[in-house]
Amino acid sequence: MGLKYTILGGDKRSLELGNLLMKDGNDVCIYGFDRLEQYKYGSVSLDEAIGYADVIIGPLPFSADKINVNAPFSYEAIEIDKVFSLMSEKQMIIGGRFSLEHEKQLKSKNLKSADYFKREEMQVLNAIPTAEGAIQIAMEETPITLHSSNVIVLGYGRIGKALSKMLYGIGAKVHVEARNYSDLAWIKNNGYIPVCLKELKTYLPRMNVIFNTVPQMILNKELLKSIDNNCIIIDLASEPGGVDLEAAKELEIKAIRALGLPGKAAPVTAAMFIKETIYNIMEELDV
Repeated sequence: MGLKYTILGGDKRSLELGNLLMKDGNDVCIYGFDRLEQYKYGSVSLDEAIGYADVIIGPLPFSADKINVNAPFSYEAIEIDKVFSLMSEKQMIIGGRFSLEHEKQLKSKNLKSADYFKREEMQVLNAIPTAEGAIQIAMEETPITLHSSNVIVLGYGRIGKALSKMLYGIGAKVHVEARNYSDLAWIKNNGYIPVCLKELKTYLPRMNVIFNTVPQMILNKELLKSIDNNCIIIDLASEPGGVDLEAAKELEIKAIRALGLPGKAAPVTAAMFIKETIYNIMEELDV
């Protein structure tokens, strides 16, 4: 017999996750989607939605303001404090990117919790739809093919690795910036052009597309001045991002903040990755 799950807020990924859990024979309650026609009528109250579940699944990110659950399809705000107060010690909440304050709160209330975004398998798999979504934006925003274009990926973490590989497969001239020598060696080994941070200003003027994955200021005003006006910048890094957007606007360079791409570009695949990660968590905790 399956567990009872409540999907609490979130975007299209969360809805797809609910469908996948139901297909596996679990009972699922959906809450926080009353802006959507199919969930407008006959919806349960927050008390009922929380009380129903063995496991409550929150969105990614769990909250945008640290006060309410991230629920773009809900007419009413879902207060995090209220959610936690309605839970019992028998239940478990699993969310993506809990804040430090929320983790402390859960611990003080003796509530079982897990953060699926902290899991390595989730981060690696999540990089795939992020990279595909970034390439889609680049194709839509540029009047040239990515094939034979000069592109640079800033950062060689999980997303940087997935994105570089895809761009190389398309036939782009792939440059990758990294800070440590082992990454630069792997970049060279994979057939890309390695770029040290100190060399960035030399390479930037010839780029057609710049993809940033570094979550700290890397493209400041000084570096932006070296970029051609026809170049497109796509910033994939989580807040605060790595591009001085005001300076880019002032210099008339198109810079796009592209957050939450898995939910936009491939919600079904992204939901599958979340489901797999949640099942891994449950297996390890023997739930």
